Amino acid sequence: MNKLSIYVVEDDEWFREFISYTLSLVPEYEVRTFESGRALEEALPERPDVVTLDFRLPDTDGGTLLKKIKAQSPETEVIIISEQKNVSTALDLLKSGAYDYLVKSKEMRDLLLNTVGHIGKNRALRQRIDSLEQEVEKKYRFGANLIGASPAFKEVFSLIEKATVANINVMITGDTGTGKEEVARAIHFNSPMRKGPFMAVNMAAIPRELAESELFGHERGAFTGATGMRRGKFEEANNGTLFLDEIGDLDPSLQSKLLRVLQDKQVVRVGSAKPIRINCRLLVATHKNLQAEVRAGRFREDLYYRLFGLQVKLPPLRERGSDVLLLANHFISKFTNANNLPLKSLSAGAQQKLRAYPFPGNVRELRSLVELAVVMANGDEIQPHDIQIGEDHFITDLLATEQTLEEYNRRIIFHFLRKYDNNVVTTAGKLGIGKSTIYRMLKENGKPAGP
Repeated sequence: MNKLSIYVVEDDEWFREFISYTLSLVPEYEVRTFESGRALEEALPERPDVVTLDFRLPDTDGGTLLKKIKAQSPETEVIIISEQKNVSTALDLLKSGAYDYLVKSKEMRDLLLNTVGHIGKNRALRQRIDSLEQEVEKKYRFGANLIGASPAFKEVFSLIEKATVANINVMITGDTGTGKEEVARAIHFNSPMRKGPFMAVNMAAIPRELAESELFGHERGAFTGATGMRRGKFEEANNGTLFLDEIGDLDPSLQSKLLRVLQDKQVVRVGSAKPIRINCRLLVATHKNLQAEVRAGRFREDLYYRLFGLQVKLPPLRERGSDVLLLANHFISKFTNANNLPLKSLSAGAQQKLRAYPFPGNVRELRSLVELAVVMANGDEIQPHDIQIGEDHFITDLLATEQTLEEYNRRIIFHFLRKYDNNVVTTAGKLGIGKSTIYRMLKENGKPAGP
């Protein structure tokens, strides 16, 4: 962080040097002095962080100069320093934008340092917030977390771009783990609402009896355990975006209340009769077929059409071709950087294994698999056995490449030997083969390697 720039405006030479010396003792402060208002005005384009301003100057008064400073450099904080303790004057100056009003006295040194210290902390906090906002915007810029070059995912990018330029309802659909929340975040942080909050709620994860309070808030005493007032997610997302994931799991008793909120643009907390105006964009997502839910009577038809808008359908990872490898390398890079590990690459065999696997858990599963593979790999290259695919998908992995029947048999036997801790008797019983067959294979090939 740059030093706090402070301009001292004081026509009394002794007092000017006193203030300058006092502030210069702090290494984080950079102090310049001025004898007149005119001299300060010439330097105002440099936009100092703080101005200590003598109220009575030979060429102007503090009130007039204060207005000029705030007009030209609104973020500059002005501390008025006066010889007189005039309450009405102080109040007028504070109303005009002065940060503080100090009277010249023996105690002024500590008061001045304390006041400037507060300004410095506020400035550091603002810079931190600005930096975080820039990081968030950078993080969710297209192509940062949403990675893909397949035709199926290029269509997703096109739809997201359309969703950012107009405040239209967006329904994001796709299998679990395809990245629906990441799409919602990308829409928010690239839209006019990006300066506001982004709130995400998974309706499937909220107990039915708490869902209304979670969405709309409650007043103290509204129900047992409501020890205080709580704002709901709609209020917390005001002037921003509210993302309701798994909207298809919304309890039918709340569907009518959600419809009313969308129509009236206001919420009523549980235990209250007072409506509260809200202004937030609603994005929804589901892995269910909402049209089928409507036909089955589990989802209100009028709510469905109220939510219906631009549809962004996320393809499952198995339909995205080489995107699997793009994502895998992205996750490897992020994981190794976050854990201060050497970067590792995917061997040809590991790439082939990932390409052949159907990924029922989609992108979320891929990330878990490659992060574990980074940890399991001994060298700088990830091998096929480092990618520990679950047993439920053993057959898919087994048939990924064409092999002889003998090789298939060997892999199947070795798979079950690993499962049952190399217990030949148990393995033979599970497969319905003789123990001698397994012993012969072990003699020819040795014990099976790790999974």
